[in-house]
Amino acid sequence: KKISDVLQKSAPKPGVPADLQNLLSQHFGENRSVIEIEELKLSDSCFLPANDLTHSFSSYLKEICPKWAKLRRSHKEKKSVVMLVLCSSALRSLELIKSMTAFKGDCRVIKLFAKHIKIKEQMNMLEKGMFHIGVGTPGRVKALVEQDALCLNSTKYVILDWNWRDQKLRRMMDIPEV
Repeated sequence: KKISDVLQKSAPKPGVPADLQNLLSQHFGENRSVIEIEELKLSDSCFLPANDLTHSFSSYLKEICPKWAKLRRSHKEKKSVVMLVLCSSALRSLELIKSMTAFKGDCRVIKLFAKHIKIKEQMNMLEKGMFHIGVGTPGRVKALVEQDALCLNSTKYVILDWNWRDQKLRRMMDIPEV
């Protein structure tokens, strides 16, 4: 069977904290001690409710982050973002950036993906400017963090685009490289 056949039959359902916990356990379980695996566990209080697919992206962000205006005004750090949105592809990142216009207001959004944007350009932009929201792919975000171009200390929200499926019906977490 092809994975797309299997995924086509599975109904999309909102992600739950247990999904991410299971993924972390599978990924790190073999080469970590019991104590290290325990430290990887996040309590349910670390998670906000998932989008139950009845909200648009902007209305979902408004619901989970009602004090956005205050957070946005108090953010002054360069090389960091208050909200980080991770997507499976650059095209999906662009879709989400367009769909969040009602939420973001006058805050600055930075694109954190590789498609037509060199990593050096993104590093310079992060160093010179102040951004509130970063939207990108896990690979590029990882590369920026490893090169100390993106600091996650002031990041308050990490949003995973968990339920969206690409043409092959894969979710972000179904892609082995992620």
